[in-house]
Amino acid sequence: MSGHSHWAGIKHKKGINDTKRGKVFTKHGKLITVAARDGGGNPDTNFQLRLVIDRARLDNMPKEIIDRAIKKGTGEIKDGGEIVEIMYEGMGPGNTMMLIKTATDNRNRTVSEIKSIFTKAGCKLGEMGSVMWNFKKAGSINIAVADGADPYALEEKAIDAGAEDTIYSDNTLTIYTAPEELKAVQDNLINMGLKIEAAEMTHLPTQTTTLTADQQLDYEKLLETLDDQDDVQEIFDNIE
Repeated sequence: MSGHSHWAGIKHKKGINDTKRGKVFTKHGKLITVAARDGGGNPDTNFQLRLVIDRARLDNMPKEIIDRAIKKGTGEIKDGGEIVEIMYEGMGPGNTMMLIKTATDNRNRTVSEIKSIFTKAGCKLGEMGSVMWNFKKAGSINIAVADGADPYALEEKAIDAGAEDTIYSDNTLTIYTAPEELKAVQDNLINMGLKIEAAEMTHLPTQTTTLTADQQLDYEKLLETLDDQDDVQEIFDNIE
């Protein structure tokens, strides 16, 4: 396994700042609530909950807000309507295939707003299955590679831990796994003494595309508008 995978542009998530911190915490809270509702409130026995809590902590989400989101999921706190996860599919600038993961308590509001964003950008929201066929679900683990460290030695460890593929870029080794193997590979890497920066489920494209400079600018504008929509959690694409 070479470690030079061409899977790129998989996920876009802007950096957090103070003015958006509350909105970002709300987005994390929805995922935590859903995970706790579906698998229980103990992250030691609910791996999906552990994943979303770890991501929230990367954005410095306070423990009390995390705990409240968990209690909403387990029913200890009654607050608001039921939150559901919905994946929308669309075609962006340059015929970019896009998956937009949302968490919402109002399906009609969310689909109306997402459709409006695509229409105003001159793009089209598709039907279920219109682009999903070009993506496969996978586990993703990031490990920071220290200056002077040998990334290829880390790749060998990742393979020994059960990785299906790896890619090294910008001092980060990204490890891809089968979805059902994410927890096992993560635990194996930790047992090897490696520090995990992030671990999550992702969607990888099987066929990729490239954009012109103008199309890239249009795409970045679309991403920014989608990111500002309260229910949008993640965006996956097939840009090379």
